[in-house]
Amino acid sequence: MNSKFITSRFFLITFLMVCNVFIVKAKNNGNPEIHTWEMQEIVLEAKNEYENFYTDVTCWVDLEGPDFSKRIYGFWNGDNVYIVRIVATKAGLWTWKSGSNQPTDNGLNNNTGAFNAIDWTENEKEQNPNRRGFVKQTENGHALEYTDGTPFFMIGDTWLAGSTWRLPFRNATTQKDYVPGPGIGFEDAINYRDNQGYNSVSMIATFPNWEADNYPSTYADSSGIFLRNAWEKFGYDVSNMKGTDASGGLSYWGTFTSKNMRDEYGNLPFNMSDKHKGVSNFDYINPEYFKSLDKKMAFLSEQGFVTLLETVRRDAGPSWNAYFDFNESFARYVQYLISRYGAYNFIFSGIHLDWIPKEFSLTANQFNEALTYHLEKYGPMPFGQIHTTLIDRSTYKAFGHDKDCPWLTMHSVGNKPRDHRVSSAIDTLFNLNPPYPAINFEPYYTGWNHSINKPNGERPPANSARDNYFARAQMYGSVLSGALSGHVHGTAAYDITTIGEPEGVRPHFWEALKYDSGSVMQHLNTFMLSEGKKYQNLEPARKYVNPNKSSGSPEMGLDGWSYMMRTPKKDFALLYFENQSVLPELIDFTPNVFYSLTWFNPLSGIWGNSISIKTNKKGVLKLLEFPDKQNPSITDWALKIMQTTK
Repeated sequence: MNSKFITSRFFLITFLMVCNVFIVKAKNNGNPEIHTWEMQEIVLEAKNEYENFYTDVTCWVDLEGPDFSKRIYGFWNGDNVYIVRIVATKAGLWTWKSGSNQPTDNGLNNNTGAFNAIDWTENEKEQNPNRRGFVKQTENGHALEYTDGTPFFMIGDTWLAGSTWRLPFRNATTQKDYVPGPGIGFEDAINYRDNQGYNSVSMIATFPNWEADNYPSTYADSSGIFLRNAWEKFGYDVSNMKGTDASGGLSYWGTFTSKNMRDEYGNLPFNMSDKHKGVSNFDYINPEYFKSLDKKMAFLSEQGFVTLLETVRRDAGPSWNAYFDFNESFARYVQYLISRYGAYNFIFSGIHLDWIPKEFSLTANQFNEALTYHLEKYGPMPFGQIHTTLIDRSTYKAFGHDKDCPWLTMHSVGNKPRDHRVSSAIDTLFNLNPPYPAINFEPYYTGWNHSINKPNGERPPANSARDNYFARAQMYGSVLSGALSGHVHGTAAYDITTIGEPEGVRPHFWEALKYDSGSVMQHLNTFMLSEGKKYQNLEPARKYVNPNKSSGSPEMGLDGWSYMMRTPKKDFALLYFENQSVLPELIDFTPNVFYSLTWFNPLSGIWGNSISIKTNKKGVLKLLEFPDKQNPSITDWALKIMQTTK
């Protein structure tokens, strides 16, 4: 048998302690014993030579276990080595057999193995919730949970460049009370957010064609194909270098060059094309880059985080489509990421489609076609993980629903609008049939001076009370419009501006981490899960708040609106009142019964004392006053309502 079998905990230790060999414990029948939901590696070594080990070979194992029978694809890891990463989803005996599209390669085909999977103890699950199984839809389709039924409410942060050298993995421990500062490492940042109750970060896996070079952050080649629409490396003006390229005919936008997005060792994710200057050769992947990302993904898993991993930003699309067989090449790359990281508890985003300008992106239909092509060729996520995408507006508006985009299993809104208008988009998602979970992946970003990030045209100073309030309004307003999957926080430091770079319009990453908007995200989790899984049964009920907005409160702002979700039995409701909300009456509750009302402070996370109020014979529940005793309120408030016996 020409293969190796490696367990994930020691896969991580090989990064941290330099190459240890581990032999798994065997039971009396000679099979290795492993835990459920713990990543395992099967290593295959090709015997034949191939011109392109990435494109010429497709390999897999057929994995069989309790209530499980699937083909799990492997990935090329450099030289002649292929790896298939798997997990056992239930306790019991598991067997596997390898195969490939190269029938004469004895190193890839007909290798076999078996192992016994055992469950984690409840105490071990408490130490790392990823041991509860991978995140999936709840039975009603509106929220997320671990495989064992424990609620998963995403509390995420946006570190889009966290996959690169900008947030380096240091192979070092961090202080539990670490405070972000210059020189911050990946482990430091995860520790800091972990202490604040986060359970997810969002990263883009690669940034092809991005380089700090002699060209502006956005430019097209002589054929008019835009090669990138990258984030600027402020302070590095290349306006005097325009036109120095011998090919001529280049089109430029902007003054500053692009941010460098290599890994910690200077690796690019793809080789660069010899034929098309400035274009990645999307048919020649560089495994060394992904070995760096492996360390971060393994660390996140060990810390109990569920990563949102995105394939690539949309600006790689034009050159990819112009110079390669896009559907085939893009599908191969998508599968490479799924094969490499699909044995982790993660949520997968097929494309970072934050904006769809015709110059700098393919259309939503083109990406939909490519992702559907991938699904038809390789099948769905190997262990049932969620497949979604970050979007500029609404995934429903961009792709449709269900059979329109068969690869999509979770809807999202994001990027624009970042104001009240997002509520109606989320409400639409909630009412689709069949139901899908939904989330706001790109809400208001604190500290960011951008036209799409100015509610009602207002741009408060970074980390000011008003700036942080806008973030809270999007947190609670999005979730209580129906986005019960959770929420992803964001700041202007999504690009991870670091040492040696001036801040420009984006702050240094370590400063933005300390914004108050980040620390209060944990209170959203406290509020939503205060009654355990009960929040998963909530339905949008804003129309039963009367009035649900103050006079003159603009749709394009974030003041004066009220939100409510309520269970169909009307025995549980959660509400959020923005700054300047007017005191309403709540209608269509159960008549002549008592309800317990408990105010919650979204800024401090402190609950107030509960009061008991009885509805009238029409089912109207009249609120007495806001906690600040002002009407309209002078800050934002949340409220929990529970039906009681008296």
